[in-house]
Amino acid sequence: MSTTVESLSERSAAEINEEIRALWRRSGGTLSVEQREEYQRLVLEWAAAPHSVEAA
Repeated sequence: MSTTVESLSERSAAEINEEIRALWRRSGGTLSVEQREEYQRLVLEWAAAPHSVEAA
C-alpha cells in the first residue's frame, strides 16, 4: 500500500480526523499492521486537506 497522497483531498480535515478517531475506537487502542497503514494514509490525507480556522 502506498503512503503517498496522490491528489489533494476533497474532504475537510475535520472529516478525516473523525475517520482517524473511528479507526482508533475500532482498534481498541492497538493498531494492526493493516490499520497502521490505513492510519498513515489518513494522516497524510489530513495534512493535505483544507483546515478551517475557528475563532474560540
